[in-house]
Amino acid sequence: MSSSDLRGEAPDRTAAIELRAVRKTFGGFVAVDVDKVRVSPRRATALIGPNGAGKTTLFDIVTGFVPPSAGTVIFEGDDVTAHSPQWRAAHGLVRTFQLTRTFERLSVLDNMLVGSMPAGRHGLLRSALAPWAMRKDEKIARERAHDLLARVGLTHVVDLAAGALSGGQKKLLELSRALMGDPKVLMLDEPMAGVNPAIRELMMKHIRELVDSGRTVLFVEHDLPRVMQLADDVIVLDRGAVIAQGSPEMITEDPAVIKAYLGGGAA
Repeated sequence: MSSSDLRGEAPDRTAAIELRAVRKTFGGFVAVDVDKVRVSPRRATALIGPNGAGKTTLFDIVTGFVPPSAGTVIFEGDDVTAHSPQWRAAHGLVRTFQLTRTFERLSVLDNMLVGSMPAGRHGLLRSALAPWAMRKDEKIARERAHDLLARVGLTHVVDLAAGALSGGQKKLLELSRALMGDPKVLMLDEPMAGVNPAIRELMMKHIRELVDSGRTVLFVEHDLPRVMQLADDVIVLDRGAVIAQGSPEMITEDPAVIKAYLGGGAA
């Protein structure tokens, strides 16, 4: 199907995320060039590919941190290409980052609360005109933060500065903070990279529980055995293009995927 055909096609309102004719170039380098990508709701979808395949750039495009050079980003049936990352997050499309982004000097609890603060003019007006409502919001946020931290086993570090946590604990903190706004779609950029086996298993358990509770999760992962264990669907990128989509079993038997991983894919 051509790019022009895709532009004229009605949005798929059964998809959580849909990309159409999305292309991103940096100078003369093509980082992403995909005709069509569909992420199904209430499933765990893995985005995999060799180093340099364009996975993080694709994440950045979906969440609005990088604008596409061309194409359309659709979230729950609506074109969100022109919307900011803040708008997308406020409407349920939330991400974590490959390198954790914590406020090192703030406590673990305060890091969680930062993720729930109302932003912009409306937050300031609510604070000035209805302080009682803000106090109620803060109480609810604190209760939710404590509940989420308890689920990932971080209750004992709630008052510590985030900078004192291990790398794996920071990953769990970032996952918990992303859940503060009760997102519909959670995008995790290498959530299990660089963590010890115990935290890796805990992270996989929580991701599966999130999907089973009705959330959509799109995650980047390099470890194919982990992908086989966790993902319902897999999207494979190589040199910025989608070379395969399907179940984990289909992906591991796809000749193009085998060539990309074992035959000298993008570095």
